[in-house]
Amino acid sequence: MTAPRPEIPREPVAGSIAEKDISLTFAKGMAVLKAFDAEHTRLTLPQIARLTGFDRAATRRLVLTLVHLGYVRQQDRLFSLTPRILVLAGGFLQGRQFGKTIQPVMRAFSLRIGETLSLAMLDGQEAVYVAHAGGETERARIGFTIGSRVPLLSTAIGRMLLAAGDATTAAEAIRTAPLEPHTQATTLDRDAIAARVRQIAAAGHALVDGEFEPNVAALAVPVAAGSGEVAALGFSATSQRLGDAAFTQEALATLKDCAGALAGLL
Repeated sequence: MTAPRPEIPREPVAGSIAEKDISLTFAKGMAVLKAFDAEHTRLTLPQIARLTGFDRAATRRLVLTLVHLGYVRQQDRLFSLTPRILVLAGGFLQGRQFGKTIQPVMRAFSLRIGETLSLAMLDGQEAVYVAHAGGETERARIGFTIGSRVPLLSTAIGRMLLAAGDATTAAEAIRTAPLEPHTQATTLDRDAIAARVRQIAAAGHALVDGEFEPNVAALAVPVAAGSGEVAALGFSATSQRLGDAAFTQEALATLKDCAGALAGLL
C-alpha cells in the first residue's frame, strides 16, 4: 500500500492564520518527518523525495537539517527517525497528564470488560491514538500504539469522531478523506458513510464490524473534552464477541462511564 503524500498547509487554518505568516520551509520539514511511518521506517533520499513530492536538492537539505538536529539518523544511504522524535509528542502527552491521570482511569474501566480501551482524537483526515490502557490483547500485539493512525471512514472510532465533531468538518472529511477497501465488507459509498455517521450521532455510539479488519468489530463513544477538541473512546474485539448483545450492552455502558470520567481530564 502506497503511503499518502504528506500535506503541506497552504490554506489559512482555523483561527484565520494568513499564509504570509506560515513558514513553508518548516512545513516541508514536518512533511519529511511524516514520510516515515509503519511501512516506511528506513528511506533513501530519492524515496523521501517521491513520498513528499519535493525535488531532490530540497529534500537533501531538509533531511540533513533533521539529521543535524537529531530527529533523523543516517546509516549509509538510509535514513530513519530517532527516539528524539518522541520529544515532539511529550509536551502534549505530559501537559494533558495522560500517563498520570487519563490512562489509570481508562485502565480501571478496562478491567470491567477485559479489553484494552483506546482514546483517539481527530487529526486532519485521520484518527490518532493518544492513549491505550488495559491488558495484553490482540490490539496491542498487532502494533497499534500511541501515535498510530487509523482511517476516519472505515473505523468505529473514526466515524465516532466525525459524528461528535463539527458538521462542516465531518462533511468535508466524508467527501475527501482516503477511502480504501480494507476488507470485502468495507463501505465504499460515501453517501452511505454520511448516513451512518448521522445515525451514530443520533445513537451516541458507533459499532463497525469487519470493515477495517476481517472478523474484527469495534465499539466507540464520544468524549466531551473540556478543551473543545473532539475525542472518542473505544475498543476492538472479535466480531463474535461484539455480536453478543449482552456483552455489547455491558461494554457500551462501561465506555460511557469511562468517557464521563475522562471528560473533566482532557
